[in-house]
Amino acid sequence: MTTSPQHIVVVGAGVAGTVTAETLRREGYDGTLTLVGAEPHLPYDRPPLSKQVLSGQWVPDRIRLRRPDVYERLGIDLRLDTAVTRLDNSGRAVELADGSRLAADAVVVATGVRPRRLPGADGPTGVHVLRTLDDALALRAALAGGPRLVVAGAGLLGTEAAVAARALGAEVTLVGPDPVPLLGLLGPQAAGLVAAVHRELGLRFRQGRATGVESADGAVTGVRLADGTLLPADAVLVTTGSLPNTEWLRGSGVRVDDGVVCDAFGAAHPGVWAAGDVANLPDPRTGRRRFEHRTQATEQAVAVARNLLAGAAARPVAPLPYFWTDQHDLKVQVFGDVTGTDSCHIVEGSPAERKFTAVYCAEDQVRGAVAVNLPRAAQHLRPLVESGAPWPGAPVRATTVVGPDS
Repeated sequence: MTTSPQHIVVVGAGVAGTVTAETLRREGYDGTLTLVGAEPHLPYDRPPLSKQVLSGQWVPDRIRLRRPDVYERLGIDLRLDTAVTRLDNSGRAVELADGSRLAADAVVVATGVRPRRLPGADGPTGVHVLRTLDDALALRAALAGGPRLVVAGAGLLGTEAAVAARALGAEVTLVGPDPVPLLGLLGPQAAGLVAAVHRELGLRFRQGRATGVESADGAVTGVRLADGTLLPADAVLVTTGSLPNTEWLRGSGVRVDDGVVCDAFGAAHPGVWAAGDVANLPDPRTGRRRFEHRTQATEQAVAVARNLLAGAAARPVAPLPYFWTDQHDLKVQVFGDVTGTDSCHIVEGSPAERKFTAVYCAEDQVRGAVAVNLPRAAQHLRPLVESGAPWPGAPVRATTVVGPDS
């Protein structure tokens, strides 16, 4: 018989931590439940930071995950603006920066990630990252007056922020290693459309790798590339990846390797679980990896909360990878993984119409699916990816790329 924990501490008040705490209560847990967050703000949603918040379309209160009274109603002890410094596994406690300790029969690690930094980025004014609400508000203020902005990193975050910055009047140069942004994530058809939209907006793209930030008199002056080129800038946004927040777990016995290493059920150590961006879970489709996407964080959190209470009835945590991105007038959704696929089958519409769905295969087995501006049709692609079934018919070879100057 499994004994239910009396004290559960969820560390990290982003979407993974908040959903974990809510699910524990809704699954019937009635013990002490504490949700600890390092930021002073009520838990909020991060995807709008690079779009609606940065552009000014939404006020910050709109991205709150829940109203303040919800935490009280669910009996969640919400500790904000509180840093966690150590997990004391032997003493079954979580230690806080103010010297206090929280009893913890079980701990859920949902501490997420932090932005990577470029050499020279610490110190000069005008260098920004985009992870928190405060980051988004600071960057928005810096974009007043139409500065020259270099976005170092052309992933989802960098491209979305570049589009928002351009709409605010900034002169934007986007830097990334591929011939067009998002090629590996979206596949060549959708990535080509994104590149076309960027050109229409007046975004400049420079293929290359940012190696450092240059400054003079305490202010940023540009971004240095691997080939020696200096891109002049009045402001710089660094979106070159992230690092899991796991330093506080040193000495705890919890295994850390590119995040918190978990088993198939989300358990990392006796009494310790992990969910969200920080969790390194064995994915049956792709092998062990972390997923830094909103949907994964939510689905992992629900599964981990249930498994924590389920004992021997726990089920593997295996949500299908899914993410979306808004690029001006394009809404792109991706199921599964298009990386490493060798053929593409257009299912509906066409790239020329800027509206299509497609499946991507490896050796004729469906591995991923992409939808552009067809959100309802996108849902019909999910079972195809989940099944990994063969796809009949002649493919459109997935090697055609719309280049930056096409």
